[in-house]
Formats: sequence, structure tokens, C-alpha cells
Amino acid sequence: MALVPHGGGAGGSAMPLFCPMLTRDNYPVWAIKVEANLDVQGVWEAVVPADPAAAVDPEKNKRARAYLLGALSEDILLQVSSKKTAAAIWECLKARFFGADRVKAARLSTLHDEFDRLIMADGEELDVYAGKIGCMAAKFASLGGTLSDAEMVKKLLDTVPESLFAAVAGIEQFCDVETICFDEVLGRLKAFQERTERRKAAVGGERHGDQLLLTAAQWEQRRRTRGGGYDDSGGDNNGRRGKCHNCGIRGHFARDCRKPKKKQEEENQEVALLYNIDEHPCLL
Repeated sequence: MALVPHGGGAGGSAMPLFCPMLTRDNYPVWAIKVEANLDVQGVWEAVVPADPAAAVDPEKNKRARAYLLGALSEDILLQVSSKKTAAAIWECLKARFFGADRVKAARLSTLHDEFDRLIMADGEELDVYAGKIGCMAAKFASLGGTLSDAEMVKKLLDTVPESLFAAVAGIEQFCDVETICFDEVLGRLKAFQERTERRKAAVGGERHGDQLLLTAAQWEQRRRTRGGGYDDSGGDNNGRRGKCHNCGIRGHFARDCRKPKKKQEEENQEVALLYNIDEHPCLL
């Protein structure tokens, strides 16, 4: 069903207004669209009169009622078709999908608890988390409640990760968090996050290169100092420093020892002893 705004004849720009269909799950959004369409038609006052005691224009009531009935599926339509005024149809739908006052109060209480538990998950994008807060505000509005910008700003600043705490401190110091717009706070946090990530990427690469060069220099110094072995400072150092099994001096291994090897020296002593025995048989 499409309606043409009232007064959109010759000389006016006619824009057809399509009527959204009401389902079991879309009442809050449906109600917002219908209110806007009926308001631009100039017949919303037939649904919710500004003055409840004033009489409703019959022509406006007919147009508003026709529009509402055209937005209902058959099963819902049959339940409200006996209502003769647009206001009665609207109240009937509101009671069915929106709930009575006590039900709304209970839903608002549950929604408050859900909002209090809301927190930004690790690795979650700022836009995604801000979208969750904005969705909560829409839910509050659909139940007749309000979630102010100050409450949304406080929730955002209190639940961002530690990497954004510097930006939070700056916002709280130089801005009035009671009056600043939620979108402005979100923009400041996003700008800080993007700048921080760019800086980490640049500085992180430089530090990584320096670390590799420093490590290579350290190993080169050790190689030059000990001839490929390890330095001779005290301590165990995971078992890499100890006493040479050849000369008994700490700081190098037996394979790197420049003194005669023990085994070779013992063999030389045996040869010398045999030589002495051959020269002096009397020793036998």
C-alpha cells in the first residue's frame, strides 16, 4: 500500500509512502515508521490526539485507520478489524506487542541490567562495540525509556581496553563528559587508536631491526674474545662455562685448550719410561 502526502497535487512534489508490514518481531521499528508516515500525511493526531478531550476529525480518522489496517497481516487484521477508530487500533496493537506498563517496566529493568553488563571484548572493533551501545539506546526508546548521551559516553569510556586509556584520560580532562556527544567521543577514540597502531607498526619495525643487529654484534664479540668459545666470567650460564678437563682452568673447553693434551702427555710419559727401562736392564 502506498500513500501520497496530503497536498502533493499540482505544483507539489508527490512522494508515495509505502506502508511497512507488521510482523511478530518488528513492532518497535514498525511503530516508528508508521508514526512518521502518518505525521507527514497530517493524520497522526487522529491516532494520538494532542488534546485527548478534543474531537477527532472524522476524515483524518478514516485515512489513519485505513493506513493502519493496510499494514497488518490477515491474522492480526481480523483481531482489530472491529475497532472503529485509528486510536483504538493503535492502542490494541501497542498492548499486544509492546506490553502493559508493568511488562514494560520489567523489560526496562532487564535492559538496564544488560546495559550494565555490556563490556568491550578483547580484539573487538570500536565501531562494533559502539554499535552495540547504540542498539541498546534504540531498545530503551522502543520501551518508552531513554538512554542519554552522557550514559552512553560513560559506558564507552569505562569499558574500552587499556590501550585507549590515554585517550580516555585526555577526553575526561579537556572535555565535559556530561555534555559531549557520543559520536564525538567515538571519533576521538578511533583517531587515537589509528594513530597508535600506525606508530607501533613504524617503531616496532625499527626496534626489531636494531635488536637483530645488537644480537649479531654480541655474538661476534664473544667469538672474537674466546676464539669461538665462551667468555671466562664466573657462573654456570646453563652449563656452558666451566673448568677445562685438560688444564683445569675455567673459561674454555678441553677441545679449545692450547696446552698439551693430557692423553698425549701420558702416552709420552709411558714411552719415556719404556725407553729408560731398555737403557737400564738392571731396573728389571
